[in-house]
Amino acid sequence: MRKKVTVVGAGNVGASCALRLAEKGLADVVVVDILEGIPQGKSLDILQAGPIGGVDVKVAGANDYAATAASDIVVFTAGFPRKPGMSRDDLLWMNYEIVKATTEQVVKHSPDAILIVVANPLDAMCHVAHAVSGFPKQRVMGMAGILDTSRFRTFIAQELEVSVRDVTTMVLGGHGDTMVPLVRHTSIAGIPITELLDGDTIQRLVKRTRDGGAEIVKYLKTGSAYYAPAAAAVEMVEAIVHDSKRVLPCSAYLEGEYGIDGLFVGVPVKLGAAGIEKVFEVQLSAEELGALRKSAAAVKELVDVMRPKLTEAKAAVEA
Repeated sequence: MRKKVTVVGAGNVGASCALRLAEKGLADVVVVDILEGIPQGKSLDILQAGPIGGVDVKVAGANDYAATAASDIVVFTAGFPRKPGMSRDDLLWMNYEIVKATTEQVVKHSPDAILIVVANPLDAMCHVAHAVSGFPKQRVMGMAGILDTSRFRTFIAQELEVSVRDVTTMVLGGHGDTMVPLVRHTSIAGIPITELLDGDTIQRLVKRTRDGGAEIVKYLKTGSAYYAPAAAAVEMVEAIVHDSKRVLPCSAYLEGEYGIDGLFVGVPVKLGAAGIEKVFEVQLSAEELGALRKSAAAVKELVDVMRPKLTEAKAAVEA
């Protein structure tokens, strides 16, 4: 029996995510959105591409969460996108209510689902989904590190004119300006990047990675990235559906790992059928660990702002 995946939000990220899920034949897909006709129309369009791609999954759109019942995985993409000059932090309260309301509906109809958060500011929104759902930490996670790592790999491959497949690296930390590309753990077919690029060039690529989302927002002017974020979210879904035990950088709830407690932060995890099955603690240098904790502190600032509402939401679940 095929798995069922719900995508919350029929905008650019949500629709791209649904299309990629369907093309891979990973699961039956439901796209839910408050806008009447939009999820239905986009889902029907994706469904009609099935015969061309040779896949038989079901794709449906809905405005009612009843259609999402018994979903195995739910991907949250609904929310306001960034505009030029707007930071992810500016989106905090704009998207808080959206993530809260959609999580409540999802939990009502799919109490056993695994939740993947894509809405920004991502790490902070993971806290909202976690508090509102009352789900164990293994079943709530955020898509961030995969996207940031992919951007870093892309820029390195462009600089060296090599295949992206030969670039190995990882980006940790919060999904924002304080993310931590692990230069010391970056290699091209096993060759350390420091043997191929000078320090100034590497730092230029690190900065471009941190500004990767803003660079796209600047070009688009009225929206933000969607193809790569959707691809990253689907990679997480695929690891869970296939129970493939992939080791991927994801926003996970830490309880002492890396000296960080009670926060969602991007770290390498093992993804399988149960969700986050293990958090890997990479041996970091003092500088890298300091940068990671600084990134976590930036996430904490946002979480502290929401703390009263998060506490209220958690109490309501436990009541």
